[in-house]
Amino acid sequence: MENTKDLAFDIFCKLLLHTFISQTEHTSRAERKRRDSFGMFDGYDSCSEDTSSSSSSDESEEEVAPLPSSLPIIKNNGQVYTYPDGKSGMATCEMCGMVGVRDAFYSKTKRFCSVSCSRSYSSNSKKASILARLQVAGKPPTKKAKVLQKQPLVAKLAAYAQYQATLQNQAKTKAAAVPVEGFSWGNYINSNSFTAAPVTCFKHAPMGTCWGDISEGVRVEVPNTDCSLPTKVFWIAGIVKLAGYNALLRYEGFENDSSLDFWCNVCGSDIHPVGWCATSGKPLVPPRTIQHKYTNWKAFLVKRLTGAKTLPPDFSQKVSESMQYPFKTSMRVEVVDKTHLCRTRVAVVESVIGGRLRLVYEESEDKTDDFWCHMYSPLIHHIGWSRSIGHRFKRSDITKKQDGHFDAPPHLFMKVKEVDAAGEWFKEGMKLEAIDPLNLSAICVATIRKVLADGYLMIGIDGSEAADGSDWFCYHATSPSIFPVGFCEINMIELTPPRGYAKLPFKWFDYLRETDSIAAPVKLFNKEVPNHGFHVGMKLEAVDLMEPRLVCVATVTRIIHRLLRIHFDGWEDEYDQWVDCESPDLYPVGWCQLTGYQLQPPAPQSSRDSQSSSSKQKKKAKSQQYKGHKKMTSLQLKEELLDGEEYSFLQGASDQESNGSASYYIKQEP
Repeated sequence: MENTKDLAFDIFCKLLLHTFISQTEHTSRAERKRRDSFGMFDGYDSCSEDTSSSSSSDESEEEVAPLPSSLPIIKNNGQVYTYPDGKSGMATCEMCGMVGVRDAFYSKTKRFCSVSCSRSYSSNSKKASILARLQVAGKPPTKKAKVLQKQPLVAKLAAYAQYQATLQNQAKTKAAAVPVEGFSWGNYINSNSFTAAPVTCFKHAPMGTCWGDISEGVRVEVPNTDCSLPTKVFWIAGIVKLAGYNALLRYEGFENDSSLDFWCNVCGSDIHPVGWCATSGKPLVPPRTIQHKYTNWKAFLVKRLTGAKTLPPDFSQKVSESMQYPFKTSMRVEVVDKTHLCRTRVAVVESVIGGRLRLVYEESEDKTDDFWCHMYSPLIHHIGWSRSIGHRFKRSDITKKQDGHFDAPPHLFMKVKEVDAAGEWFKEGMKLEAIDPLNLSAICVATIRKVLADGYLMIGIDGSEAADGSDWFCYHATSPSIFPVGFCEINMIELTPPRGYAKLPFKWFDYLRETDSIAAPVKLFNKEVPNHGFHVGMKLEAVDLMEPRLVCVATVTRIIHRLLRIHFDGWEDEYDQWVDCESPDLYPVGWCQLTGYQLQPPAPQSSRDSQSSSSKQKKKAKSQQYKGHKKMTSLQLKEELLDGEEYSFLQGASDQESNGSASYYIKQEP
């Protein structure tokens, strides 16, 4: 389905007929009011001093305040009213004659100053009402009555002073509206010329599968901030640059002038497709800076928008639908025990933000023992999953469900790919390489410790396993976090050898002989590489999986086929994490703003200095085991491994950025 619609010339002209005021026709006021009430506006004009008017929408409760007569305005369809005093922003009560600020008056039409006046208004002519008001017990109008007639001028001056004070207060409020963290994605990207990963890279994120061809050049209707009006008005803008959900916008008419460019979340409530103002009864007002540039704004917009694209008319509905999450609070799930990775525990969904779940372990009385993960995380499962596959499970001390808690339906959880374990399959004791869940910056030498049902494996990191197996962890056979022997060497990734292993540099062939082990067959691993769209240097928002409640500003620094190296901006490289390209813990720029989640900005310089000294000490200790180990070329690695006569390399490449499958594994010779 096409996600953007072409603004054909004839359609747009019809739209303009419902949007603009005629500039050339000079008809009587009665005829103009009759035509206006039908919404048939044709052209562009300024509000005349004696026919100041405002529009009201049948679809919205929000009243559009009248506009100063000196301001050019493109008006909308809807009922038009003329104030008895003939001035913008003021209204006169048709019952008692009181003059005041129009917005403070009663009813949509603003004809009466209060409820009592509205109810007291009779079907008599306005003239009779005024005479009745000015006469006292049959006596002619008194001097006091004449003072009442002079009141409008005084009220207007007071209202104008109030209007100016309101504008000043609004200006002060805007200037004080600074984010608490002081971080702005727009400024961060502009000042450093960064590129953000497109929304289409994140299938699990809102609009990830229906983003369409929203790109630079798409036109939208947005609030006009270059305006001193007390009411909210709009103007058309074009997308200059996209950064995830965020777009750099420029008002139509500014051409190459970027002085008023601004960033806005495309999925926010203030961005609409072209034509929304006409259908919603909202005014289109050109920015004050460029009002003098054109006398015929209709012709200008027709020329600029003919053949252009805008958001689909149901865009906001799609955004809303994509942010509906099936998991609800009080649902019970099985989730990994963060203190013992080898087992799962029952937890209850405490809150859902943007698809991320705050799970509170069922035994936690004060609800502080929690765990954060995405609803598509491989770490959560339906109740009964552990028993069904033979996984270790910690029974809850709570014998029965608490009131209001209920089991999450199994169909809500992410399905894993079915595997055939009937033939050649993983066996206990086989060696492989795996991302260490306790140190996600490292890919380590690992061993399959137990084979579970449905393709699940219990894996341990060589050299650092607990005697009771409490630090084993569960990966599925199709997991992108496990790799065949030799994966790191062929892709020039540093492999972490077993702790205490003295024979460095580490060589798989020697290690397999020494441990009398065999490598897991290459054909059993997941070699599928999706067309992910990521490139080195792209910005995104990523979960710190070592502290999963935090979502941070991050950068893609390496790409090994489907494996991404995520760097957290402002922090040292040792905090980097290896993450799969389809991980539900990666999000587009602007995701936190869209969902209301707290974004962690790049670490400030003071934090960098403090963590730098401590991390350098850690690095020094860590690097002792690699002392004397020199980096080797891919050719040297291949030559040494070929000497073993048991393995051979298929041609591969490091830092693959090309999407699609590639041969990058070692395979065993028959």
